[in-house]
Amino acid sequence: MIKIKNKVATVLFGIVLVLVVLYSCKGDSETKETILTGSTSILVDESILPIIEDQVAVFESQYNATIKLLPQSEKESVQSFVNNKARTIILSRKLNTTERAIFKNRNITPLETSFAIDAVALIKNKKTKDSIQDISEIVEFLKGNPTKIKGLVFDNANSSTTRYFLELAGLKNMPDTGVFSFKTNDEVIQYVSQNEGMIGVVGVNWVFQPSAATKKILDNITVLSVKDKTTKDYVYPSQESIAARKYPLARVLYIINCQGYDGLGIGFASFISGEIGQRIILKSGLAPMREPSRNISIRNKIESN
Repeated sequence: MIKIKNKVATVLFGIVLVLVVLYSCKGDSETKETILTGSTSILVDESILPIIEDQVAVFESQYNATIKLLPQSEKESVQSFVNNKARTIILSRKLNTTERAIFKNRNITPLETSFAIDAVALIKNKKTKDSIQDISEIVEFLKGNPTKIKGLVFDNANSSTTRYFLELAGLKNMPDTGVFSFKTNDEVIQYVSQNEGMIGVVGVNWVFQPSAATKKILDNITVLSVKDKTTKDYVYPSQESIAARKYPLARVLYIINCQGYDGLGIGFASFISGEIGQRIILKSGLAPMREPSRNISIRNKIESN
């Protein structure tokens, strides 16, 4: 009798153990990160934040996934990236040689996916009569040469827009006078709307898709048409001119993955470079890297009422 009870107890223990293991496995499968499920953090250049927020909202609505965006200046976000604060980053440039070498030493090959053409926009107070700007004049101003420019306003000293113009001027640092910086693109737009003669430098997405607070003051600014040595005429940063690369300050956006496995970062990169993601880009006013397909229905005969 005792032996039978022991056998029954052993069997019951075995069943319970199997159930516990199965439950644990089920829990792991529900929380494990895949290309379409789980949670992850993604670093993003603050100057292109609006369009990425739109992409994340749609992605999360379609999949059992949670993406936490970490907006920072370009320099700060890249530093966080190489320090493993996140394994995915969204920038307006590719990684440079030094940054690539860091990941090479970790036996990781960065996967860079281009997904949109963005642009840097120049803005002025509405009361300022000028609506055009020659980029060469800005370069001369940054070099310390006399120009008609009163001052330049950037979002952040470490931002991609600041880096963009430093490269244009061939400089390592901004001049000590005439250049101002805040923390966000919203603050730049706000400042320019209240100060005549200043030129603000922002990501064009902040003009096309302004925050609720900024939308109220857009009537007080003018987005400038610009020209450089490659263009004969002044070009406005419209979706068409950005897509055709006619606008001189256009730039390509990249999502860069260093996860080292098929995780949510890879899935999100596929999403924003795919059909739905490219449609979101198109609707935002930026230029998609790949033209979304259009379904056209052709009727064999016309029906009359």
